[in-house]
Amino acid sequence: MAAKIVDVLVPIALDQAYSYRVPAGLTLEAGDVVAVPFGAKEYAGVVWGEGHPRPGLHNKLKDVIGRHDMPPLKPELRRFIDWVADYTLGARGMVLRMALRMGELGPARERVGVRLAGPAPKRMTPARARVMEALADGLLRAKSDAAHDAGVSVGVIDGLIDEGTLETQVLPQEPVAKAPDPDFLQPDLSPAQSKAADTLREMVTRGGFAASLVDGVTGSGKTEVYFEAVAENIRQRKQTLILMPEIALTAQFLERFSARFGVRPAEWHSQLSPRKRARTFAAVTAGEVSVIVGARSALFLPYADLGLIIVDEEHDAAYKQEDGVHYHARDMAVVRAHEAQIPIILASATPSVETEVNARRGRYTRLHLPERFGGQHMPHIEAIDMTREGPPRGRFIAPRLAEAVKIALERGEQALLFLNRRGYAPLTLCRSCGHRLDCPNCDAWLVDHRFKRRLVCHHCGFSKPIPESCPKCEAKDSFAAVGPGVERLQEEVAVLFPEARTIVLSSDLVESVERLREELDDVAEGRFDIIIGTQLVAKGHHFPKLNLVGIIDADLGLANGDPRAAERSFQLLHQVVGRAGREAGQGMGYLQTHQPEHPVMRALIAADRDAFYDTEIASRETTAYPPFGRLASLIVSGGDKHETESFARKVAAAAPLDDNVRVLGPAEAPLAVVRGRFRHRILVKSPKNFDLSHYLRGWLQNAPRTRGTLKLEVDIDPQSFL
Repeated sequence: MAAKIVDVLVPIALDQAYSYRVPAGLTLEAGDVVAVPFGAKEYAGVVWGEGHPRPGLHNKLKDVIGRHDMPPLKPELRRFIDWVADYTLGARGMVLRMALRMGELGPARERVGVRLAGPAPKRMTPARARVMEALADGLLRAKSDAAHDAGVSVGVIDGLIDEGTLETQVLPQEPVAKAPDPDFLQPDLSPAQSKAADTLREMVTRGGFAASLVDGVTGSGKTEVYFEAVAENIRQRKQTLILMPEIALTAQFLERFSARFGVRPAEWHSQLSPRKRARTFAAVTAGEVSVIVGARSALFLPYADLGLIIVDEEHDAAYKQEDGVHYHARDMAVVRAHEAQIPIILASATPSVETEVNARRGRYTRLHLPERFGGQHMPHIEAIDMTREGPPRGRFIAPRLAEAVKIALERGEQALLFLNRRGYAPLTLCRSCGHRLDCPNCDAWLVDHRFKRRLVCHHCGFSKPIPESCPKCEAKDSFAAVGPGVERLQEEVAVLFPEARTIVLSSDLVESVERLREELDDVAEGRFDIIIGTQLVAKGHHFPKLNLVGIIDADLGLANGDPRAAERSFQLLHQVVGRAGREAGQGMGYLQTHQPEHPVMRALIAADRDAFYDTEIASRETTAYPPFGRLASLIVSGGDKHETESFARKVAAAAPLDDNVRVLGPAEAPLAVVRGRFRHRILVKSPKNFDLSHYLRGWLQNAPRTRGTLKLEVDIDPQSFL
C-alpha cells in the first residue's frame, strides 16, 4: 500500500504547497504544523491538504520528518492566509511565515526553586541562619528570591543545597499574562458611553461577523467603551486581539487596561526577545492568554479561540506594511473577522475616508461619542496667516503664538509646539555657490541633525559629518541650514523662553522603548513646560497640564501629489490639537499656515469635521479614487537607470487590454533613487468592483521576468506615492 501524501506549505517566498510522503505510524490532518526537508534545510511548514499521487513521482518525494507539538492551524486562519496572498499577490509562503513567527523553538529554560527540607548544616553562619529563618515556612521560592529575602548571595543558597539543608524543585513557568478580571473595576461611563458600550456588549454576546466604528472626539473615552466589549468577550471565555499602530508608545494604554482589568495584557511586537516571543506564541495557540495587544503582525497569530478584534486608531498610516507582503492591517483585520465570523471594532476620532464611507452607507454600525468625558470642551482653533503675521526673518514661531506660549507658562500650564520634521534643518546649502548637500544613494537631501552632529538621509540611513568646505566650490564654513526641524525649533524656544524646561520628542532621538515611555511619563507628570515634537506626540497621549498646541507648519503635509494628502493632514492636525485641554481649562490650538482658506484649515478652524469629509468624499467619488475605485502600484527598481526604465516600459507594454483599467506610466517615482536603486512607477486604476488582483496576476504571468539587479514590487491599495 502506497504511503499517504500531503501537501505542505513552507514559510518561504514561494506561492505553492509541495507534496511529501507521510511515514508509517504518523497521522496528519490539514492544519498540522510539521517539520519537512526543503532543499538543504529543515522548515516548520503546515499541512495544507491531502496530496494526490502522480505516476513516477511517488519515489521522488521526501518524507515528512515529524509533527510539531502545537495545535493545528484552524481552517479560518488557512482561508485567511490564502485570501491575503490572493489579494495582495504576495507569496502564500510569506503570508504563512507571519503566522509561524514562533521565536525560539525547543524546551524553555527551567526555573529552579528551593525550600527547607533537611537538617541544619554542620557549619552554621549568620548568613545561613538568615536563610533558614526566611524559609522556615517550607514554601517553594525561586533561588534568587530566597537569596533576596534572606539578604545573602545565591552562593549561600547553593552551599545549603549541597549540604542537603535545602532541596530544589522545578518551578512552573510564569504565565505570559495573568487572567484579566472583567469585573475588576466597574467604570463610570457617561450616558453616551453607556449606550455605545451596551451596543458592543450585545454584539459580542450575539457573535457572528459585525463591524462597528467607535467614532468619538479626542478625549471622549473611546478606549473605556471598547473595554466593555473586551470584558464581555472575556466572560464568554474567548480571546481578544487589540491592534495598535505604534505598540512602543502604549504605556498609558497598558496602565489603563491594568486599572480596568487588574492585570496587563499580553503583548506582541518586534521588541520582544526571541524567548518571550516563543512563550507568547505558545500561550496564544494554547488559549492561555485571553487578551493580546499587538502591532499589525499580531493579526496573523494562530489564536486558539479568537472572539473579538479591535483596531485602535484605525486611520493610522502605520497599519500599512510597506515591505515584504504589502497589506493593510485594518482592512485585513476586517477580512479575518469575516472569515472567523466574529465581531470587529474600529476606533478613531478621525476615521479614514474608507471607514467613514462604510459607516455612512450602513456597512459599519457607527457609535458616536460627540463630547469629551467629564464635560471638557474641544480646543478652540485659530489660524495664523503667515503671509500677514509671520515671524521675523530667521525665526519660525509667529509673535501671536509666542505670546500664547508665554501666557500658558505664566499659568503653570504646558505648551506643545508641533513640527512634523525631524532633525535641525531639512536642507543644507553653500552660501557661496548654492550647492545642496544630498545623499549619494538616494534622490533626497541630507537632513542636518545637530544633536548627533551628522547629516542624515531619512530614506537609506546614510550619514556623514558636515564637511568643513563645500565639495563643489571649496569655500570654507559656507554652509547654511535652510528651514526648520524640531531641533532648530528648540533652539528658538531656548531664546524666547530661557527659563522653560523643554523636551524634544522625535523618533530619531529615541534611545529605547523604555526610555521613550519614561519621557512620556515625565511630560504627563508636568516635569516639562514646552514639548517640541513630531507626529510621535499625536498618538493618543494624555498630558493633563497641556492646554496649548501650536502647529508650526500646518501646510507641510499638503505639499505633494499624494491623493490622500488632505485626509492625512486633517487627521494628523486634528489629533495633535486634540492633545490640548483634555483635563482642565480651555484648550487652544494655533495653525501657522500660508493657506488659511484651504478646505483642511477651514474645517479644523470651524471644528466642522463633517464638512471636511463631505468635500473629500465628493472629490474621491468624482475622480474615482479609493474607496470609489481601485489602485495598484508597480515599482520597478534596479541598479542601472537605463535598464530599469527599459524594463519598466516592457512591463507596462505587457498589460492586457481592458476597458475597465487605466495603466499610467511608467514614470520616474517622486523618489527616483533610493539606496542606490533607480525607481520607476506604474499606477493601475480600475473601478471599485473590478477584480484588480486577478487582472494583475494574469498581466505579470505574461510580463518579462526580472533578472540581475532588477526587481518588481506590487502594492495593492498603495498608501505611499513616493
